[in-house]
Amino acid sequence: MAETRTKPVDKMTFEEALGELEGIVRQLETGDVELEKSIAIYERGAALRAHCEGRLKSAELKVEQIVQGASGPATEPAAFD
Repeated sequence: MAETRTKPVDKMTFEEALGELEGIVRQLETGDVELEKSIAIYERGAALRAHCEGRLKSAELKVEQIVQGASGPATEPAAFD
């Protein structure tokens, strides 16, 4: 995970970002991190979360396009719940 921490968030794959985000959550949950470091990793975590949400939304739109292209216009968007 040390390698991904220096990697810009916008250059990360979904899996890299999610993995680092999970590590940040574990660190913050332990409560053993200094306040200043907690703030810094929380900010990084927020950026990673936004990146993951964007990648998921993009994937959802692609699936909707595939469904519409394969069987004509769909009456409902694909659900990912």
